[in-house]
Amino acid sequence: MRLDTYGCGCQHNCNYCYARSLLHFRGLWDAEHPRVADIEKIRRKIQSLPSGSIIRLGGMTDCFQPCELQYHLTYQVIKEMNLHRIGYLIVTKSALLTLPEYLEVLDKELAHIQITVTCLDNERTAQYEKASPPSQRIHAIQTLQSRGFDVAIRLSPLIEEYMDFDALNSLGIERCVIEFLRVNSWIKQWFQGVDFSRYLVRQSGYWHLPLEEKQRIVEKIHIPQKTICEDVTEHYQFWRDFVNPNKEDCCNLQKINP
Repeated sequence: MRLDTYGCGCQHNCNYCYARSLLHFRGLWDAEHPRVADIEKIRRKIQSLPSGSIIRLGGMTDCFQPCELQYHLTYQVIKEMNLHRIGYLIVTKSALLTLPEYLEVLDKELAHIQITVTCLDNERTAQYEKASPPSQRIHAIQTLQSRGFDVAIRLSPLIEEYMDFDALNSLGIERCVIEFLRVNSWIKQWFQGVDFSRYLVRQSGYWHLPLEEKQRIVEKIHIPQKTICEDVTEHYQFWRDFVNPNKEDCCNLQKINP
């Protein structure tokens, strides 16, 4: 199950974002003023879930985009899930969750955290996404890892032209989740510096890299534990059967026993 605390827009406004590409042409994307979800509706939904469920926070938009500092809605949702012992997977491009108030509320038994990094160069990243600088995100991952949280770097999308693999492998990060770029006409228009001629596989309205190309790129990553999320059916089956450590969960969530 996915839950977006903010919707119909995201202040990070990433040029490769599939949600932006889906909503923009319908006139439903407002990057400056995302809608704020109704906390009472969220509470009722959480209360109806069986204990042990896991909710993904951040599906179509980022649950820790800058407006969280104003509304603190994600903070309230985490407290509610802690109360009802509901697990949560936080997927974010923000370093906000390492602020003291969030470190205090995150429950190690319930929290699973994946922080997305697409490029390690702060200036280059700022050209196509308005999230926390990657140096801050890397520090957040290292902080959470050192404190014993179930945390991974999420290379999503992993774009070979934008990643310094030697630097990535030197960070001491223990776990990663990999997801490759999917391309449509809007993303081609917004996102520069990518050789789109390599994206030859068509599925579900998007163009994808061939599996052999994906395998070659994954081999450049020397992070100890790798898992790959995948949209292309045949590629998903390959990663599940031969690469992913957890065949039932491509996000490879870990249970923490403090």
